[in-house]
Amino acid sequence: MAERSLEAERNDALLTWYRATARPFPWRSMRDPYAILVSEVMLQQTQADRVVPYFERFMTEFPTPRALADAPLTRVLELWSGLGYNSRAKRLRDAAAVVATDGWPDDVDGLMQLPGVGPYTAKAIASFAFGASVAAVDTNLRRVLSRWHGEELKPAALQAVAERNLGPDAAQWNQAMMDLGARICRPRAPHCDRCPVEQWCAGPGAYVPPRPQGRFEGSARQLRGAIIRHLVARPATFAALVESTGFDAGHVEEALYDLRTEGLVEPDGDRWVIAE
Repeated sequence: MAERSLEAERNDALLTWYRATARPFPWRSMRDPYAILVSEVMLQQTQADRVVPYFERFMTEFPTPRALADAPLTRVLELWSGLGYNSRAKRLRDAAAVVATDGWPDDVDGLMQLPGVGPYTAKAIASFAFGASVAAVDTNLRRVLSRWHGEELKPAALQAVAERNLGPDAAQWNQAMMDLGARICRPRAPHCDRCPVEQWCAGPGAYVPPRPQGRFEGSARQLRGAIIRHLVARPATFAALVESTGFDAGHVEEALYDLRTEGLVEPDGDRWVIAE
């Protein structure tokens, strides 16, 4: 009983803080599963503030799953340009095509059958759109919960711990935990002095931050993005892509192979084009 009381007090403090300081992102006022899917896919590995203008433009042009499913991939990638990880846009369009034909699954297992939708995204949609009482565990939640409990929580135990800590309003609790992780309980130099639940936390020492991502300059990610941007503007020969990207022919060949495997580009005679 005492443990439950601790969790209830901590959740009360967390949600009081969240209601007073919640960031007003446009998707937070929506219950449309499509809008939530778009926002969650865009938010993968991208800061929320950067996502806002992309989300608003995307939803204006593709307001429904059918609108996105019917759109040329070239146009989808054009609106996506700058977010990176272009394969996300392709999988998002594939998921929209399934929904436009078959309708929305309304539980986690069904949502996970959609292209590109993993456990976290499925639970986020289930929670935010359908009111399911599930914890949407991402990197932020893992970090926060590990610090609360004073140990590095491994994937096998993480979901159970999250469900045990889940507040009565799952959607609001999930959003509050994401905000806490993004703004206060950061991987490095957390703002413990500003944390609304510091008194119920074991401290930051339990969590070891992952290594920073490798340099973007000169990386395969940079090359893939450069190829997509070029092909969105116009088809190109292999030689033109080598010249425009500034990478050597071997790396361009590898990148084109990967992009073709993912269904993003395809050969058209002696040129490369965005796949359709």
